[in-house]
Amino acid sequence: MNYEILNLGGFKLLTGKLLLGLMVFVVTWFVLLLLKRAITKPRFIMDKIDTKRRMSIYLIIKYFIWVISIIVFLDVIGVKLTVLLVGSTALLALLGLGLQNIFTDLVSGLFLLFEGTIKIGDILEVDGVVGRVKEINLRSTELMTRDDMTIIMPNSRFIVEKVVNWSHNYEEVRFKVGVGVAYGSDVDRVVEILKKAMSEVKAIAIKPVPFVRLVNFGDSSIEFEMIFWSKEPFVIENTKSELRMKVYKMLAAEGMAIPFPQRDVHIKGIEKLIEPKKD
Repeated sequence: MNYEILNLGGFKLLTGKLLLGLMVFVVTWFVLLLLKRAITKPRFIMDKIDTKRRMSIYLIIKYFIWVISIIVFLDVIGVKLTVLLVGSTALLALLGLGLQNIFTDLVSGLFLLFEGTIKIGDILEVDGVVGRVKEINLRSTELMTRDDMTIIMPNSRFIVEKVVNWSHNYEEVRFKVGVGVAYGSDVDRVVEILKKAMSEVKAIAIKPVPFVRLVNFGDSSIEFEMIFWSKEPFVIENTKSELRMKVYKMLAAEGMAIPFPQRDVHIKGIEKLIEPKKD
């Protein structure tokens, strides 16, 4: 155990100290494993905290425990933190300008975890891209898009830029789908059909109750909107597609047409260019 692995200046790394330091990491990993199970699964007080928030609490505790564990590890193997900090001051001063952005991202990551404005599992829209939060790390956040691609974004973007969180306050998110029917159609019957179509799509929530409204008299059609809520916003485009297909089939079965824009073109003076046929 007293075998000398490294001798650098006044620092000596012994086998016993190294094994004891590694044991600190093993114990830390085991404690975090138990802590994760205790926090993420419903337990007494934690029942009153939603799952996404519990995960944020676990990540905050996890980062602080690892910092303490690293400090204990360095102390166990004989590294004096005061000497280490003094020796690294000059290096950090030289790298300060280059580390500014990284430091900003680290602080932003802590803000995200403490505030809870963005949590794991939330559906976000950033720069027109919709993604589900997979992981919130100290420096960056991982988003899984609808195309199953992972986007890694620096945490500072979520602090200083506009981000739309579809699932921040409620599980159900409101959406709308527009449809137009030909003039002369029975509007009451159209409303009944649209409501029935929404009731047959499983991804559309029963409560709040979906509803239909007439929004405009267009150039070629009477325009309606179907308003509904869904607990599956991440795949909402599939839900909208299913709803549109049902509406089309049900309207066609009733003999109602979904018109398309039509225009009559009149060319002035054309009658002068066309001479009438003479017998």
